[in-house]
Amino acid sequence: MQTFTDTQGRAWTVAITVDTIRRVRALTGTDLMQVLGGGLIERLSSDPVLLADLLYAVVKPEAEARQITDADFGRALAGDAVAAATTALLEGLVAFFPSPRARLLRQALAKLEAWQTAALATAEQRLTTLAAPGTSSGVSPASSGSIPAG
Repeated sequence: MQTFTDTQGRAWTVAITVDTIRRVRALTGTDLMQVLGGGLIERLSSDPVLLADLLYAVVKPEAEARQITDADFGRALAGDAVAAATTALLEGLVAFFPSPRARLLRQALAKLEAWQTAALATAEQRLTTLAAPGTSSGVSPASSGSIPAG
């Protein structure tokens, strides 16, 4: 079982079982088994609303026991809590599958993480280049000579 903490300091347990997969399908229309194809992983990493909906379905029995609605749950997912929740869900899915499939899923997750790290490094480098003192950002105020007289 994996855990994550939301922005309200509440710890949540992510335990993926056949019952969990059935509940997520029924509540969200999303099949967690699609994670093996890789498409669901990409969707989860780029769509925080989908992530929150899936996570709420996963932890629904725990949320109901705490009287936490899906809206309350979603309000408590932001920043680092989103990253922790994503990791908990994906690691929970890895733990659900038998060894051969789990190994494939771990490889897919590692490749996604490497790709995201590279993409962030590239974006950071571009921002650093744009923000360096003495460099032109391509945006400058118009000179008074180029403004037509009214």
